[in-house]
Amino acid sequence: MKATVDWTGNASFKATSGSGHSVQLDGPPDHGGENLGPRPMEMLLMGVGGCSAFDVMSILKKSRQEVTACHTELEAERADAVPAVFTKIHLHFVVTGHNLKDKQVERAVSLSADKYCSASIMLGKAGVEITHSHEIRAAG
Repeated sequence: MKATVDWTGNASFKATSGSGHSVQLDGPPDHGGENLGPRPMEMLLMGVGGCSAFDVMSILKKSRQEVTACHTELEAERADAVPAVFTKIHLHFVVTGHNLKDKQVERAVSLSADKYCSASIMLGKAGVEITHSHEIRAAG
């Protein structure tokens, strides 16, 4: 896997993935940023959410659950000192669909957390406390 990051002025950078997709990153205004894109640590948090949500959806599809939406809410805490690393991350999955089984959703979240999500497992091994929860909503 490869990526590039190019400075585009002030505290702003263009990050490009090896697959050719780009995102603009920027620092906070109090550090010279202009709010042109997410902060790098926000991208890391979104990456954890995307990795885990991808797993959850894949597992639910394989278990033939009729999912119509999957919304993942992430909340993180960071250390007060530099480096301001993540100390805690909580992922809350809101899964919407028809006749969803709680055991299947719980299993999908657990498998992602314990076996499949490389991003959250890596951060967990680095000492970040990672927790998960879920809720099911009936599709209208």
